[in-house]
Amino acid sequence: SSGINAEYGGQSDEYSFVFKRSSNLYGRRASKIISTVCSMFTSHYVFHWNAHMETELKYPPSFDGRVVLYPTERDLRNYLNWRQADCHINNLYNTCFWALVQEGDLSTTEAEKQLNGTLSSEKNELLFSKFGVNYNNLPESFRKGSTILWEETVDINKRKRKTMQVLSCDIIGDQFWDDHPHLLEL
Repeated sequence: SSGINAEYGGQSDEYSFVFKRSSNLYGRRASKIISTVCSMFTSHYVFHWNAHMETELKYPPSFDGRVVLYPTERDLRNYLNWRQADCHINNLYNTCFWALVQEGDLSTTEAEKQLNGTLSSEKNELLFSKFGVNYNNLPESFRKGSTILWEETVDINKRKRKTMQVLSCDIIGDQFWDDHPHLLEL
């Protein structure tokens, strides 16, 4: 087993992979782990592009990476909470930006200027008043990103199996962590 507990990603080019503290993948050599994770992630990204996107991939993607060791479960959770909050902030901005460009007939420069310095409440009001969009009704995968985790299940032959689950839900509150305590078992 690789020791991967969960992956949190789903926004922009930001993806975080969480490994158990007990993982001995590649002898815990940070350079080997990050080069392999980046390589595998990029190749899977390209390989599965057409299954998820309607447009052709125009440029080869590349991803950078880093290994960060969080000393406590609280630090890890705070980091993942921050990633989800950042997903929301970026998506709200981009939703407004592209609505202004595509439906509001503004140039990209004009849209950027209009959004400069606005608060989240102002962006929500702009979406609703100008475009009839209630941001809270957009799919959670856009607003909260995606968390991919392994869950132990029992198949019809009563054998334990690990199955991958993709969740788009609030990970900032306690409920997610209460439902999945094994994710913080470093």
